[in-house]
Amino acid sequence: MTRKEMISRLTAGALGVGVSSMLPSILAMKSNSNDPLDLKGNINHSMCRWTYGQLSMEELCRAVNGIGFSAIDLVGPGEWDILKEHGIDSSMCNGAEISLEEGWCEPDYHSTLIDSYTEYIDLVADAGYSNLICFTGNKRGMDDETGLQNCVAGLEQIMGHAERRRVVIQLELFNSKVNHPDYMADNSPFGVELCKRIGSPNFKLLYDIYHMQISEGDIIRTIRQDHEWFGHYHTAGVPGRNEIDESQELYYPAIMQAILETGFGGYVAQEFIPTQETTEENLAMLRDAVKRCDI
Repeated sequence: MTRKEMISRLTAGALGVGVSSMLPSILAMKSNSNDPLDLKGNINHSMCRWTYGQLSMEELCRAVNGIGFSAIDLVGPGEWDILKEHGIDSSMCNGAEISLEEGWCEPDYHSTLIDSYTEYIDLVADAGYSNLICFTGNKRGMDDETGLQNCVAGLEQIMGHAERRRVVIQLELFNSKVNHPDYMADNSPFGVELCKRIGSPNFKLLYDIYHMQISEGDIIRTIRQDHEWFGHYHTAGVPGRNEIDESQELYYPAIMQAILETGFGGYVAQEFIPTQETTEENLAMLRDAVKRCDI
C-alpha cells in the first residue's frame, strides 16, 4: 500500500477506529517531507556533486538548500558562480589534479602539478574557499617508501604558497581492492606518515569512510587515533557504494558520534551513488543520509 492510498483510506474511515489515531502523524509526514530538515548544527553536512550528475548545478543547489544544508563537494571554478548565487559553499574544490591515476607519487608529473596547484590555490583563495583535493596516483611498481619520498618532494613545493593563501591541500585515501587498483595512498598509515613528513597544518587527509572500510576496517578506532590528520570526510554504504541505510554494514550514527567527539569542525560529505528509479526518490535518499548523520 502506498502512503497516498493509506491516507485516503484513513480519511474515509475504511481502516476503522483502531488505526485512526495514526492519521495526524501520517499527514504530518506528508506535509513535512519536503521541508528543510531541522539540523542540530553539530555536523557540517555536504554532498559530492558527481553522485547526482543527472541534475544541473542549478537544480542541485535548489535541492541541497531544500534539504537544509549548504555545501557541495568536488566543484571546480566553472560552477562556483552558481554556488555563490545560491549561498552554497564549495566545501572541497577540484580541478588542479591531472587524474586519479597520475599524481604526486610520480616525479614525472611534478612540474605540471606544481604549476596547476599554484594556480588553483590562488583561485580557491580568491573565491573565498579553503579546501583543494589532491591524489597520489598509482604505484606502477613503486614501493611505499619511494612513493612517500616522491610525494613529499613534490608537495613541499606548493605548501608554502598554500599556507600563505590559507588553503588546505587534502589528499584523498582510496581503496585499491575494489575501486582504484594500484592507487598508492590506499591505507590510513601511509597518509598519516605523509602528513607527518610534510609537517604543514595546511596538508590534511580526506578520510573516505567507504574506501577505508574496504581497505582496512576499524573505522571508529582509526578516527579516534588519527583524527588530527583528517581534514574532511566522505561517506557511502559498504558494500556497493550506495545508500547508507540498513542494507549495508556501516552504522553511520556511531561513526558521526566518534567524529564529533574529536572536536572536528570540517565537512562530512555524502558520496554514495543513489540507486532509486526517480530523481525525487534519489533526493529523498540524500535527505535520509543527512538525517542519519545529523547527531
